[in-house]
Amino acid sequence: MSTVTLSNVRRLYGATAALDDVSLTAPEGRVLALLGPSGSGKSTIMRLIAGLEPLDAGEVRIGDDLVSTPHRTIPAEARRIGMVFQDYALFPHLSAGANVAFGLDKLGRAERDARALAWLDRVGLKHRAHAFPHELSGGEQQRVALARALAPAPRAVLLDEPFSGLDPVLRAELRDATLATLAEARTTTLFVTHDAEDALQAADRLAILKAGHVLQEAPPREAYDKPASLDAAAALGPINRFDGRVENGVVATPFGAIAAPHLAQGVEASVAVRAEAIALRPGHAVRVRDVRPHGAHDLVRVEAQGLVWRALVPARATLGERVDIEIAPTGAFAFAR
Repeated sequence: MSTVTLSNVRRLYGATAALDDVSLTAPEGRVLALLGPSGSGKSTIMRLIAGLEPLDAGEVRIGDDLVSTPHRTIPAEARRIGMVFQDYALFPHLSAGANVAFGLDKLGRAERDARALAWLDRVGLKHRAHAFPHELSGGEQQRVALARALAPAPRAVLLDEPFSGLDPVLRAELRDATLATLAEARTTTLFVTHDAEDALQAADRLAILKAGHVLQEAPPREAYDKPASLDAAAALGPINRFDGRVENGVVATPFGAIAAPHLAQGVEASVAVRAEAIALRPGHAVRVRDVRPHGAHDLVRVEAQGLVWRALVPARATLGERVDIEIAPTGAFAFAR
């Protein structure tokens, strides 16, 4: 296990900066989730850590070892980094057991086979050791890939969108099982995802990226409750946005005033209000324009003065009714524009 650190990293593709002055830390034995849309730089970070690409500025360290600078890149095979890809990348001509044993070539045959079987047992697939990848389900292939990454005792493991191709129920089950395995092994983990729920559920620390920049790095609860910017707030769930001016410490919106005591009088501000921070109360101020079931909650669109906001509220709201709304201060944020 080792801490993985990126310091002021820059990576260019032609004239385009895929990463620009990125610094972040994956703590030893913990999970750092990299959250952001396609093109935000998540997978580029993974490739730099793995040693699959050079960098143009900054440095990458694994533990105390300096593994990447603009002038020197230690080869991938010398870094002791495990990887689990989105498509799992299992060798189709090898059984599950042989796939896990593949990275254990420095061991004797008997010890190699025993360790591979032990890791398959840890992920619940000992009974499938002789099955080939095409005979395994998507979830089973993912678990074999995880066992293969962990068997050589890597210094860190990189998970690149490992659950994206799975149905929602299996996705949640496999995510929880994977995290349990990583926690038991006390493995330093970097986990790439574009899914906010996965990031919040999986991470000990969370790095939110956009267009090659780190918007915020923090524990998940802090990132959710105290977003550093409008984009950081939007990355972790649906928000309602309103642009206005700070007057007497608040920004007035058609749905109510949002506190902005940290912003100066008269400053132009953008407000973000989480959908789940809005509660409906008996009244007449706003109209319910749309109601959609969302599990135990309803996703409701409410209108005031021509502006429509979304609210995630306990079922059941009634289409067309008039209500008042109450905004929880913990889910409302104001940022200077």
